[in-house]
Amino acid sequence: MQDILVYTDDFRRPWKPAIEYAAHLAVTLGASLSGAYVYPSPLYTAPRFSAPDLIAAIWENVRILRAEAEAAGEPFIESARALGVRRASWHVAEGYVPDGLAQIGTWHDLLVLDVNDDETWGAPSDVATLVLTSCLPTIVVPSDVRRARLDCVALAWNGAPESVRAIHAALPLLKRAGRVVLLRGERRNGFMDITWKPPFEIETHLARHGIACEERNLAADDEHAGEALLEAADKAGANLLVMGAYGRTRFSEWALGGATRHVLNNARMPVLMRH
Repeated sequence: MQDILVYTDDFRRPWKPAIEYAAHLAVTLGASLSGAYVYPSPLYTAPRFSAPDLIAAIWENVRILRAEAEAAGEPFIESARALGVRRASWHVAEGYVPDGLAQIGTWHDLLVLDVNDDETWGAPSDVATLVLTSCLPTIVVPSDVRRARLDCVALAWNGAPESVRAIHAALPLLKRAGRVVLLRGERRNGFMDITWKPPFEIETHLARHGIACEERNLAADDEHAGEALLEAADKAGANLLVMGAYGRTRFSEWALGGATRHVLNNARMPVLMRH
């Protein structure tokens, strides 16, 4: 992970904890840190049938917002350097937030987001869209966490493709972790028509990368999987939970609940997710 991207939805107030967390992580990994802000395009915010004066006012407000956002670049870079980041940059984009982050994310290895306490993730549709659209491993940081710690990293494992991808993406962090705890749930085959011969063994994969892990079994059905994950991660003393995101359809997650939904709404530790 050489390039970390952190998104903020408000550059006017003091920097949110996720930015400080991302900066500490960048220092730990010797990585660069990019901050990003995406503002809405006036083409989408203006009503279809509007008076010329209203349209002119909307465009002027967007022009002012863009100028203020661009001016926030220097304070962001200075703050990052004060925290020890050697290479920092600031990006401002216009348009739909997930599309903007997907574009900026093309040259990054990791996305860091904060939990928005003012507007709960809810379904959680917002973070779901960002995780799925950015195509990046994403760390979601609770509002009371500022320092990136890797004393213990918990891995949610059920054999699904999403969990494989999440753990693989987290390897640079796992190599720096004091302890790695594998939380083994009921194994799933995400490819119904494919049988691995021999089956993929996560312990062997981790060992090949020089990572030793403790193992703990989870006995929970789908309805309580998220609750069981968080309880096990807390008992292990984990500073970071790594898990696959949205193993079921997003509609199922929203309508029926699911591990991803529960973890995002209740985690007290940062969570690295990848779909």
